[in-house]
Amino acid sequence: MESVDLIRELMRIEKKLEDIEKLLNELLEREESYALMKLSEESLKEFFTDEPDIYSEEDLKVRYR
Repeated sequence: MESVDLIRELMRIEKKLEDIEKLLNELLEREESYALMKLSEESLKEFFTDEPDIYSEEDLKVRYR
């Protein structure tokens, strides 16, 4: 009877480890996406700073505060 409980407990632990691995992989993917977006933002910052604004505040129909 103890061996059945041990096997069941090991299966439960294995399932939890799989869930943790899945969450870690998702977290790493999000971290990579964020890093790429931040790199793009930083590399384009100088380009956009030198470009003239297309629209002004007067062009806005609705203003959010």
